[in-house]
Amino acid sequence: MSLGSILDRTIAGPEAVAGSVVEPDESFTVFEQWVRDDRGLDLYPAQEEALLGLALGSNVILATPTGTGKSLVALGAHFIALVEGRRTVYTAPIKALVSEKFFDLVDVFGADRVGMVTGDTSINPDAPILCCTAEIMANLALRDADADNPDAGGITQVVMDEFHFYAEKDRGWAWQVPLLLMPRAQFLLMSATLGDVTELGADLTRRTGRDTTLVTGVERPVPLAFGYAVATAHETVESLLTDGKSPVYIVHFNQSHAVEQAQALSSIKLVDRAGRDRIAEAIGDFKFSTGFGATLSRLVRSGIGVHHAGMLPRYRRLVEQLAQQGLLRVICGTDTLGVGINVPIRTVLITALTKFDGEKMRRLSAREFHQIAGRAGRAGYDTEGDVLALAPEHEVENAKAAAKAAAKATGGKKAKPAKKKSAPQGFVSWNESTLEKLVGSQPEPLVSRMRITHAMVLGVIGRGEAHEGEALATMRTLVFDSHEPRPAQFAHARRALEIFRTLRRGDIVEVHENTAGEQLLRLTVDLQANFALNQPLSPFALAAIELLDPESPDYALDVISVIEATLEDPRPIVRAQEHRARGEAVAAMKAEGIEYEERMELLEEVTHPQPLRELLTEAFDAYTTEVPWARDYELRPKSVIRDMVERAFGFRDLVSFYQLGRSEGGVLRYLSDAYRAISRTVPEQAKTDELEDLIEWLGEVVRQVDSSLLDEWEALAHPDIDADGAEGAAAPQGAGGPPSRGPLSSQRAFQVMLRNALFRRAQAAAFERYAELAELDGAQGFGEQRWREALDGYFMEHDEIRVDGDARSAALVELDRSNADAWRFRQVLLDPDEDRDWGIEGRVDIPASDEAGEPVVIVERVGPFMG
Repeated sequence: MSLGSILDRTIAGPEAVAGSVVEPDESFTVFEQWVRDDRGLDLYPAQEEALLGLALGSNVILATPTGTGKSLVALGAHFIALVEGRRTVYTAPIKALVSEKFFDLVDVFGADRVGMVTGDTSINPDAPILCCTAEIMANLALRDADADNPDAGGITQVVMDEFHFYAEKDRGWAWQVPLLLMPRAQFLLMSATLGDVTELGADLTRRTGRDTTLVTGVERPVPLAFGYAVATAHETVESLLTDGKSPVYIVHFNQSHAVEQAQALSSIKLVDRAGRDRIAEAIGDFKFSTGFGATLSRLVRSGIGVHHAGMLPRYRRLVEQLAQQGLLRVICGTDTLGVGINVPIRTVLITALTKFDGEKMRRLSAREFHQIAGRAGRAGYDTEGDVLALAPEHEVENAKAAAKAAAKATGGKKAKPAKKKSAPQGFVSWNESTLEKLVGSQPEPLVSRMRITHAMVLGVIGRGEAHEGEALATMRTLVFDSHEPRPAQFAHARRALEIFRTLRRGDIVEVHENTAGEQLLRLTVDLQANFALNQPLSPFALAAIELLDPESPDYALDVISVIEATLEDPRPIVRAQEHRARGEAVAAMKAEGIEYEERMELLEEVTHPQPLRELLTEAFDAYTTEVPWARDYELRPKSVIRDMVERAFGFRDLVSFYQLGRSEGGVLRYLSDAYRAISRTVPEQAKTDELEDLIEWLGEVVRQVDSSLLDEWEALAHPDIDADGAEGAAAPQGAGGPPSRGPLSSQRAFQVMLRNALFRRAQAAAFERYAELAELDGAQGFGEQRWREALDGYFMEHDEIRVDGDARSAALVELDRSNADAWRFRQVLLDPDEDRDWGIEGRVDIPASDEAGEPVVIVERVGPFMG
């Protein structure tokens, strides 16, 4: 029986089972019994201590090693809160972990009791259990709590997972704000790497008036053994497999290195035929795309997984599920698995004890090391976990050279010393002593990372008309009751005062007296409902869209450019665009005979495409004089969605053109964020038919690449509705999640995809890119030679094929959909004189398109129109 069923049967009410009501003081006993009956487990003493503390109303700081069952304590905390009729929230640092816990909790409590908000996804947000990122929780505390109701959003229990993120430089403020502004809440703070929490516990008790139970110093159920390997990763993995110490997680601090290592290991036979068959059965009909998908398919079928943030979510999830089933012997990835994702690992092999932190190479901190090492050892499977650190490459080579020299010594002669190889210049080295120091070190003490921003000040004032003293008291709490050292507190106070003065000068905040003569603060502008929860520059985007001309042929693309400028830069895409732009610029300058030094100077000005940059920059400068909180954010003109439209690219085209195969996940996240921002931000009156088409197209592109969380939610919340919206038995969820709908489920989006596919051929024809045309149509019988012959005839009659905005017009595509399985099309090739007498003709294979997730175009003829 699930906990949801227990709650259904035991919460008092007309439908409750007689005599089965659980009293709050019995909640621990009921949960303990459920763990024993449903999970077949007995609680560890640390779990029991933490849950008893929660049931008695105390705060709990659970600072125990990985593998000691903190997730089960969190589950019990939510159950205890629900039994008491309270609202509870689970927070974590990354969306992937929030998503994982959301689905876990839905499975245990039922879809109606669990919601999720991550900034770009909102599912059942008023549910009694809310899963959200720490920033969302902080903003709820800032905006929804006040003197009369300090329980933000009705939340009276906060479970903070991976609480060591409190010390993160850029994000730590989000973990601290709820502690400061929710004095009536009960807190459960969890992490394996908190260090000394004595002062934190005392401070929590002072703020909330609750006792705080510290559960620390617990021995791991599965002890760890540490070692230093002076060998290559390949050799070490072979040794570990021989010794039965798999699954092995090989940790890299670079995504490319992780993939390269996985491919290098594919030469080892990791699984036998029976193992491969089990993997194939588990994968089932999971669809791998071309590019990295094909690489991953080959690797996982060989028992090797890859896991990093640049992968598509469905690929990461597949690897996690195969690993959870014990089917993968080796996983190569980054330290993302160190942030709570539940994947069973026997051995952790760390390829380096240094990492690049965004500014410089440095050695791992004790917290980082223990966070990664803690993934080793599977409770219930292993009696011991192993953590190995590889020696630097030059040390391995020196050891091999020394062994080789020793082997050559004969007849008692002393071996000639091998010449030692030095570390590369600037290399931050490590050795066995570095490992020993990390093993013996406790995680560093948590350091406060408080930050005061315009959004924070506005969040406090924007709660509604408030006494000046109340807003001041809240800001004083955020500043002077924070965990910052005194000098930093005064710096924050000066920053808060500066922000308030700019808000007053800009007439954004005004002070007035009520009838009782009390000083009140209020905003003179309305904040959008999700201010600081989604896209903080959305109000600017609305203002900027009003500057555009709806009659312009580029209006729809200009609107997209406005929205894209308010989004974070997708760094892999932007870097690739800049690299390509500079390469093209160098080639052009060489052709013009420009000297090297001048080329290098001119090259500094070349960057990624930034449409409307001048207009948007001027508009933003004007906007921030009236809306000063926008200065907390940066406008970033860019062209990703627009680039896709202008080049007639789909997702795979974009990834292939800019060689982003190892960053597919980041590309998809950007497209998904852009789709939500465009569809939610642009007012209905500003949406033209062309823009509506592009929004539909972009949403379908995202959906076809990877089913959204909303699809999965629908499958859970409405099990009797199938993927096409028809009633019936729910389709089973395999490794890839619920089945994706076909592209034809949105004919509007499909027709945009089709127009893009046809316009791409028109573009390639315009620039006589015959190899590209052959790649698109050769398999269907319209190869390079046929394209050449056809276009020779065109260019005898016309000077060029236009590829401007007019050439992308939907009016140049004629469709005959009378045959449901094979639509006929005619794409006009726009000539300079607009005679429109030549074009591309053929059919669209509809069943194949539905299967492929994109239009399957079959070109039959290119030439002058007949009649």
